[in-house]
Amino acid sequence: MTRSTARATRLPSADAGPAVTAIAVLTALGCLGFALVNVVFEVTDRFAEGSYAEYASAFAVMNWLVVGLKLLGAAVALMSVTRHQRHVSPSAMTLLLWGAFATLAAYALGSVVQAVGMATGLTGSAAQIDIAGVAYVLGSLGFAAGFGVLAISYARRHGVKKRAVVVGVLGAPALLGLLLLAIPALLAAAGLMPAT
Repeated sequence: MTRSTARATRLPSADAGPAVTAIAVLTALGCLGFALVNVVFEVTDRFAEGSYAEYASAFAVMNWLVVGLKLLGAAVALMSVTRHQRHVSPSAMTLLLWGAFATLAAYALGSVVQAVGMATGLTGSAAQIDIAGVAYVLGSLGFAAGFGVLAISYARRHGVKKRAVVVGVLGAPALLGLLLLAIPALLAAAGLMPAT
């Protein structure tokens, strides 16, 4: 056995196994399903009447932004198990996967903390917890777990640098938080949302 052959046999395979591929497909389908919910909100003018009517234009902007993020999530999930990736470098894919995982994990953790606060009476009451809310929290945890599995698998298969993982884990939630602060301010400045 030559030295180059020995080196090649120790490298991990770039192919995702069937379990990881199934997780990628399920995660992508989940992202598409949740994006469809936002599309239905817009098609049915869900926020055009009632207590949120004053914010309908702002909700429309945010809904379409969320649709875009969910479609990006579906694409990233599927690209993470695509063997011949020509359009996204391994470093960029690592940033996207770990960023999606960290953002969703933070969101899921926040949802769990809110549910615990409601159940214990610290923030609301246990009567506010319903099946839809529990399903939503479980869905958030599932998405975070799905992207976590995909991120770990991708990192192992492609031998990516830890720096890309750290930047993804720290950068994506910070960027999303900044967007969630900046976009409402821009919507208020554009007159699509009340300033108060």
